[in-house]
Amino acid sequence: MPVAWAWWPLAIWHWWSTPPDFVCRKCVWVVDTAGFCLSEVRLGLIPATISPYVIRAIGERASRRYFLTAERFDAQEARRIGLVHEVVIEDHLDHEVDKLVHALLACSPHAIDEAKRLVRDVSGETIEPELVTETVRRIAQIRVSEQGREGVQAFLNKRKPAWLTDTSNAT
Repeated sequence: MPVAWAWWPLAIWHWWSTPPDFVCRKCVWVVDTAGFCLSEVRLGLIPATISPYVIRAIGERASRRYFLTAERFDAQEARRIGLVHEVVIEDHLDHEVDKLVHALLACSPHAIDEAKRLVRDVSGETIEPELVTETVRRIAQIRVSEQGREGVQAFLNKRKPAWLTDTSNAT
């Protein structure tokens, strides 16, 4: 699944059978003229199939409001409630997405995968001794991984890590 997603203006969206693609992405940029509406209740329906994804993205309170009212909201509101990460002027969208892609390319692919897994596994968990033990185990495990060792050595030796085979990928 791609990590980044950019969206040009769209006034209303309906997703009856599958979750909206952008809700499942890790990083979402939209243009400042984008519009949103969870309009199912206007049609006598409920946003059931997208609800797990949307509620996870915007939370229960905002979901209650927008699921029940079918209000339209703009890109700034989408950012405020956590549906999108960034709002940019349309002429700058490609540049902003390029900056994100370059930032991602500068990172260890293995560490990115493990960081995504960490967020998924730790989100919503109570901070208890078992969770602390698990996070300690994970940092110890990644420190001795090939890319973990390479990244630390590259930092200490003030050089680029080996996964950056093309220097134009670094920010």
